[in-house]
Amino acid sequence: MILSVILSGIFLVLALIHFNWVIGGTFGFAASLPTNENGERVLNPKKIDSAIVAIGLTTFALFYAFKSGILQYNLPEWILKYGGWIIPILFLLRAVGDFKYVGVFKKIRKTAFGKIDTKLFTPLCLTIAVFGIFIQLYY
Repeated sequence: MILSVILSGIFLVLALIHFNWVIGGTFGFAASLPTNENGERVLNPKKIDSAIVAIGLTTFALFYAFKSGILQYNLPEWILKYGGWIIPILFLLRAVGDFKYVGVFKKIRKTAFGKIDTKLFTPLCLTIAVFGIFIQLYY
């Protein structure tokens, strides 16, 4: 149960950061976008993109809140079964990365994003994946 609570909290914080970007906040925005060796962004997300990600992260937070029992609602069994695998697989794929800008196997490592991805983003994604898999296997 504690791992579900932790994941719910992580997803809630991440969702709040993304909602902050939707309303014009800048906290962490530039650092969260991969750049090439010349410092040019390789992604230029719009507010709608941040909103979609924020809603997804909120959904993940609610999923683990229901899974932990903090929130009570009888979700259909198929949501618990498949959702519980889809979420960690998504974050495992993010941790592995695109083999260029993000993830364990990225080639571009010396940029500001590359450094923070190595120290924070990829380990966080891997932790989320491991916790999610553990929850599915043992709860």
